[in-house]
Amino acid sequence: MILSIQNVVKTYGSYTAVDHVSFDVPRGSVFGLLGPNGAGKTSLIRMITTITGPDEGAILLEGEKLNERTPEKIGYMPEERGLYKKMKVGDHLMYLAQLKGLSEAQARKAIGHWLEKFDIKDWWPKKVEDLSKGMQQKIQFIATIVHQPRLLILDEPFTGLDPINTTLIKEEIGNLNEAGISIIFSTHRMEQVEEMCDHIVLINKGRNVLFGEVQDIKNQYKQNLFRVETEGDLPAEIAEHFPVREQGKDAVTVQLEEESKSNDLLKYLIQKGVRITRFEEILPTFNEIFIRRVAETGEA
Repeated sequence: MILSIQNVVKTYGSYTAVDHVSFDVPRGSVFGLLGPNGAGKTSLIRMITTITGPDEGAILLEGEKLNERTPEKIGYMPEERGLYKKMKVGDHLMYLAQLKGLSEAQARKAIGHWLEKFDIKDWWPKKVEDLSKGMQQKIQFIATIVHQPRLLILDEPFTGLDPINTTLIKEEIGNLNEAGISIIFSTHRMEQVEEMCDHIVLINKGRNVLFGEVQDIKNQYKQNLFRVETEGDLPAEIAEHFPVREQGKDAVTVQLEEESKSNDLLKYLIQKGVRITRFEEILPTFNEIFIRRVAETGEA
């Protein structure tokens, strides 16, 4: 495990922001940290990055309790960007890289690599305030990963990016993960969770209410829904034999009591001489799972 959260509690006065939360982030994973507004995600991130400390419990990075060297092992890009707008891009990145433990020579080499990779090497003398929001986002991303962190924490990393630059940053996140960097990805966009994450934890009202592998969770919440598409008309009496949820002329969605009953559905249609062009199980989207689980554990 790259990160272990062990029974962590964080309070602010009489308010409990994080309430005995425990989960592990597998090494090399893209891990989704999810939850509605006010769930406790930011409080958790602030503790992981040593901005604050837990009131109870422990947080371990690579098996060690957090310490003064921990920030050098972590790259954190907050949702609210923190660039100094009056500074020049190159000076800004040099300053942040050296704060993360790089020497001047190491920082200059690493920054040059990323500016060239993003085809923005001419930006070094530009002031941050002269860049567009999307361009500033690229600089923030470089500042986050320039020191080659072991753990990368990205909070809504695609905010403000156009589709082209969103794709670019997604590809770089994938490359970093393939190179062995573990990633915590916090977002409200559930389609991005399904696309990018292999594990997730869902926090609601300061508590861990769902944790595991993405595919396992989707299987856990499936409702045995199957969609059949056909060439030609469906039997008019199909609803007499199977619980139909939706039906059209050449497509039907049924909700079966058991997954194994799908074989009975196929057998029935074949016996009726129906030519099947598509047969698939409909798994719930993460947006549906998110809404359902939050509702089950109290209103967001």
